[in-house]
Amino acid sequence: MKISYLFILFILVALAQIFVPIRMIVGSENAIMSGVAYKFKTRPIDPTDPFRGKYITLQYEMNHFNTKDSTYVVGEEIYIYLKNDTEGFAEVSQISKTPLEIEADYVTARVTYYYKGKVNFQLPFNTFYMEETKAYDAELAYAKAIRDSIANNVYALVYVKDDQVVLKDVLIDDIPIQEYVEK
Repeated sequence: MKISYLFILFILVALAQIFVPIRMIVGSENAIMSGVAYKFKTRPIDPTDPFRGKYITLQYEMNHFNTKDSTYVVGEEIYIYLKNDTEGFAEVSQISKTPLEIEADYVTARVTYYYKGKVNFQLPFNTFYMEETKAYDAELAYAKAIRDSIANNVYALVYVKDDQVVLKDVLIDDIPIQEYVEK
């Protein structure tokens, strides 16, 4: 009798281990297929971090918002509502501590600093994982492109749908970073 319960428990655990990754993959693919694409301008990073691993770390120019609300607390989760500027890059239209009843794309972020009406936040999609053999070359290309400071030449392409956010690619001069490294 106990063996049958253990067998049923084993089957349930195995199904859960299969279901969770499949649900994550389907959600990400759904965001890419039917979500809205936003381009986020990136800023320079420290290229000498020995603990970075096989990915590149991204920092974004869009990292703060001025508000009259003085109740923001460091570490608090907030909702960043997005719109595109005249150049086609993402910018903050408004922020909120709770979801708003408006038809606008948003991402959640964490407050990193608040002082005199300026709320700084960190976006959750700040790492871009790559093929192991190209990651170091991509990081060098990314750092060089940032240093060259050609207007709007380095950005992250992020898809947003409902509460799902997917960092699809990092582009340098409108070329995906994997292809840019191969040049």
